[in-house]
Amino acid sequence: MEISAAGRLEVRITAADVGKRVSVRCLTEHGPTGEKFTDAVGVLTSWDNGVLRITKKDGESVRVAESALVAGKVVPPAPARRRGPAASYEELARVAARGWRPVESERLGAWELRAAAGKEAGRRVGFTRRANSVLPLGDPGMPLDEALTAVRGWYAARGLPAYVQTATGAQGAQELLCAELERRGWVREVTAELWVGPLAPVADLGGEPSGVRLSREADEAWLARYQRKGVSEVALRVLGSGASVWFATVPGAETPAAIGRCVVDGRWAGFAAVEVDPERRRRGLATAVMAALARRALDEGASAGWLQVEDDNAGARALYERLGFAPHHAYHHYRAPASPESSAPAGDGAP
Repeated sequence: MEISAAGRLEVRITAADVGKRVSVRCLTEHGPTGEKFTDAVGVLTSWDNGVLRITKKDGESVRVAESALVAGKVVPPAPARRRGPAASYEELARVAARGWRPVESERLGAWELRAAAGKEAGRRVGFTRRANSVLPLGDPGMPLDEALTAVRGWYAARGLPAYVQTATGAQGAQELLCAELERRGWVREVTAELWVGPLAPVADLGGEPSGVRLSREADEAWLARYQRKGVSEVALRVLGSGASVWFATVPGAETPAAIGRCVVDGRWAGFAAVEVDPERRRRGLATAVMAALARRALDEGASAGWLQVEDDNAGARALYERLGFAPHHAYHHYRAPASPESSAPAGDGAP
């Protein structure tokens, strides 16, 4: 908090600081038993009509009445990660996008509109939100309202709901865009995190890659273990997209005991679809799959890994933390307000 030379708390932020990272303290209770305060750190995304809005690292928005402010200051960007590979948000966003390509895409200025949809029960269904959302890295080349109208029209023409993928919690992320979308009624449906970590420690785990088979294609056995819905020709095209794609399988009695997917792209290796037979969990199979894929990625020149994990997947988060991964930023999918054009199903619910 900002303290003056006289020892008093001071508010040293104004509406001109919108877009900057700030730290504030506000009074939440004042009564005979004393005063209570709460603190918040994040990007100041608006200051209108006496109310501040601060977007925290995880994307949560906090509203603070100007009258409740007792201290506030602009703070430096979040410190660089102390361990693991360094990377900007934009670098990781582009690498992740190249590793999960849509079937169709179109540019809107610096935004990329992405779609990967097929028919299911007579309806158009998108395979994952990542492949059926806008990646807004830069300026769309027109005012925001016009850009969002164009986005909704593009997805409506394909029988799909309109989604925009945004990020928070890293330098250069999109807290301001998140706030503008929410101001216009767009609804955040899914939040996940992108984690990064060094490859070599993962490759050293599990000894020799015993029992893990690697292939360039997702065969019928691999797909039998894959838990996502709607594994159609469109899904296979998305799963097979990327610079250098590998599929890992641990054979089982009828379906594989475990599977995984890795995309090698320069110094990065992206891991996904690491799944284990529920009856064979906690036996090191997920670690074995990750280790085998990491070794192959190292052979191809990669040195760092990334993966995406949902907030409520406690088991996966614990595993990846043990393997040396840590959160880099949070990402979110915002759906356009309900309308006749955006009533189509999103797909399998995957981020």
